[in-house]
Amino acid sequence: MRVGLEKQGFEEIKETLIETLKGIDGEYIDASELHFKAFNEDYFLIGYFNCEEWLKNNIGIFNAIGIIKDFETEQFGEVSTDLTDSEKVLNMLVYILGQELINEVFDEDLTIKENIENIEG
Repeated sequence: MRVGLEKQGFEEIKETLIETLKGIDGEYIDASELHFKAFNEDYFLIGYFNCEEWLKNNIGIFNAIGIIKDFETEQFGEVSTDLTDSEKVLNMLVYILGQELINEVFDEDLTIKENIENIEG
């Protein structure tokens, strides 16, 4: 997982992934659909204060902004996230980190149940 992310923050993102997998009907899902369901269908956290505190306690606000700027510039050629809005910053950060997590721990060739077992350790 990304350098600078505190263990608690990583565990919360991982738990979001696991809970999403547990809520999926069927045996298999592809990584892009899983990413959408886990990290794009709903907000990871809402409330400006809550989001700002999560960022401060888990990765640092400026580190988060740097990650978003790098990702969006590489993917889209420009930064589109409102970097003055802690909700948008956190939720975009989790979108990015969620993709990294899926790339590291998810195997499309395994069943959902097998993936859950592997991710939980």
